[in-house]
Amino acid sequence: MEKKKEENMMGVKVQKSGADQIFDFFLYAVSAVIVIIMLYPMYFIVIASFSNPADVSAGNVILFPRGITFKGYRKLLEYSQLWVGYKNTILYAAVGTVISLVVNVPAAYALSRKDLCARKALTVFYLIPMFFTGGLIPTYLIVKDFGLLDTFWVMVLPFSVITYYIIVARTFFNNSIPGDLWEAAQIDGCGNLGFFFQIVLPLSKAVLAVIALWTAVGQWNSYFNALIYLRSAELQPLQLVLRNILISNQTIGSMATGAAAVEAKQMADLIKYAIIVVSSAPIMCMYPFVQKYFNQGVMLGSLKG
Repeated sequence: MEKKKEENMMGVKVQKSGADQIFDFFLYAVSAVIVIIMLYPMYFIVIASFSNPADVSAGNVILFPRGITFKGYRKLLEYSQLWVGYKNTILYAAVGTVISLVVNVPAAYALSRKDLCARKALTVFYLIPMFFTGGLIPTYLIVKDFGLLDTFWVMVLPFSVITYYIIVARTFFNNSIPGDLWEAAQIDGCGNLGFFFQIVLPLSKAVLAVIALWTAVGQWNSYFNALIYLRSAELQPLQLVLRNILISNQTIGSMATGAAAVEAKQMADLIKYAIIVVSSAPIMCMYPFVQKYFNQGVMLGSLKG
């Protein structure tokens, strides 16, 4: 069978047999099918958000939008609370990311130091809450006793310590920061704090970017904590605002009858698609610029042989 010449990673030309070429074709075909399966729902939501809701309900919108209309977006933009939610979510994401880095990265570095007293006991202390929590009611009572209920800080302070982030960063420090650097720094008269800020942090941009990215995405998508701990409308994040808009439109649709009920349901579906686009668009636009950090994050917590 015909053989195909390709270059390997070392630049040496190798010949691929017919069986290898068939396997590659099968692999690419399966990968293409998986990509289509994953991307089509997002594509459908986008085109359905500005298509005629009657065509969407009838199943006529498959690959291309039909009866283009922006009623859903116009209706959504009429809610003034939407912009308040956007502002709050941006603030929560920014402040929460900074606090997460401040509390998790130093803890991870301390646990990575072999000269830390009671290192194993402290590691277990951090690991236990990762698998066992006190529950919603005790957590709510503690938040209330600290006076954080219905405040800006309840969204960024109580849940800023995340054990998984600490484990990932600790593994990175163990594998990427050689002990010889600390010995050399000591010879030059550098202390623990100076070594951490002047040497460790500049060499840890990858793990800092990954933790910041994970925290920002988590804050952007978070709504449950706001649902439990916030009461004031001016403090609600975007996800909770969009949830309230969606529920109110569905309620209006269920109260109508006849042709009005059909129209109300179609409008509710149109707003639902618009809500998904509005809430996901910033993260989707940011993803191409930070994709490499997602790829790095997959390997940061792994062990190297």
